[in-house]
Amino acid sequence: MASKTLAIIAGVGPGTGASIARKFAKSYSVVVLARNPDNYNPVVQEINASGGQAIGISTDVSNSQSVNAAFDKIVEQYPSQKVAAAIFNPGGGFVRKPFLELTEADYSTALASQGQGAFNFAQRSIPLLLEARGASEYPPTLIFTGATASLKGSANFAAFASGKFALRALAQSLAREFGPQGVHVSHTIIDGIIDIPRTKAWVLEHEDAKLNPDAIADSYWHLHTQPRTTFAFELDLRPYIEKW
Repeated sequence: MASKTLAIIAGVGPGTGASIARKFAKSYSVVVLARNPDNYNPVVQEINASGGQAIGISTDVSNSQSVNAAFDKIVEQYPSQKVAAAIFNPGGGFVRKPFLELTEADYSTALASQGQGAFNFAQRSIPLLLEARGASEYPPTLIFTGATASLKGSANFAAFASGKFALRALAQSLAREFGPQGVHVSHTIIDGIIDIPRTKAWVLEHEDAKLNPDAIADSYWHLHTQPRTTFAFELDLRPYIEKW
């Protein structure tokens, strides 16, 4: 049965995005966004089969027309449901190259998937979150997934760091503008390798070297449930053995 409130999650694949969708689906109807339906179909089917309510929409967050079409569909399909949470989690733009080998396309893609994508997502999410004030048990929440590169422009990561720096700057500005209006805007630093299907074969020196995506999802839920008197803007998540 559909919940009276809704969570929208952009960047859903078989890893962290799926874990976030499962976590929020325990309380809300969820809409998951990704470019490739193959990335979100399994978790949508899983949530619906377990008694939750989920739909997926093929969306390119770097393209404003695609984002607008997705949100128009959400509003049409859920006319009476308020958006309690919106989470921006796309992993695009990850390029590791020496600077002089970077192409303009590499750099533009990193900025588009992170900075521009976050802008597009926030512009459509925030009006819905403002409308949800008082309609949900917890303050309406907008969470952006960052990385080590959000704070540190390491060698060979000029493109990715530029995109993540832009995303963090946007999140910080939005937190200062919309926090006083009752919308909780947060940015997370995911510092380390996440234990997802793509990294399963990576053998590291310590069994605890990878972040558990379900534990990341638990932390996102914790951010969402924080009361208005204790909004956290930034949360760092890393394995205890990670150097930082």
